[in-house]
Amino acid sequence: MIELADIWRTYTMGGEELHALAGVSETIEKGEHVAVMGPSGSGKSTLLNMLGCLDRPTSGSYRLAGREVGDLPDTELSRVRQTEIGFVFQSYPLVARLDAAANVELPMVFAGIGRAERRERVRRAMQAVGIEGRAKHRPAEMSGGQRQRVAIARATVMEPKILLADEPTGNLDSASGTQVLDLLDRMSADGLTLIVVTHDPGVARRADRIVVLGDGRIVRRMAGSQVTDLARLFSGSEA
Repeated sequence: MIELADIWRTYTMGGEELHALAGVSETIEKGEHVAVMGPSGSGKSTLLNMLGCLDRPTSGSYRLAGREVGDLPDTELSRVRQTEIGFVFQSYPLVARLDAAANVELPMVFAGIGRAERRERVRRAMQAVGIEGRAKHRPAEMSGGQRQRVAIARATVMEPKILLADEPTGNLDSASGTQVLDLLDRMSADGLTLIVVTHDPGVARRADRIVVLGDGRIVRRMAGSQVTDLARLFSGSEA
């Protein structure tokens, strides 16, 4: 599904070139659950932006479902982001004045989906994340775990093939974080391709495999079960 070949992302700052990604090559199969780890500044966020079609590589090839992303016009990239990729962030950025159901509905409004279908999809998405009882509550009336579930429902209501999650439990207590991770695991088991950026070995341990970045390069690959080795690898290098 995802094929990266010698991806470079270079920025010019103060007359100097900064290589945020430096020759990244990786293949992620449909339905795979992959964790991306690495110290701060290793290129994790840049890679996630690249995978989510929010940025284009300076050089190299990114093929998504057989299509070369670098060749797609902006209008098609926008459609890909809207229909094929879901995003979940640490801060679960919901619209404060809208209730949970309206927040989940929002991507479908922008996509021009009819009202009756929107309501049915909202119902199914909120039921899938176990938050249907909070449909009429606004974000301020919900816990952090509930808000993150709403954010996941919104990210998946367009039925994307890929879900990109950036520190999805970073702002949650351990119990709420476990519930959110269990939910993501179920979605992955149902065939969703899940890519999670995390600093937490406990989160990474759930993945099929882990990709470790350092200075914009892939420096290590391992199975999720090997994450204890990774914890030792990063000891002293993470705040």
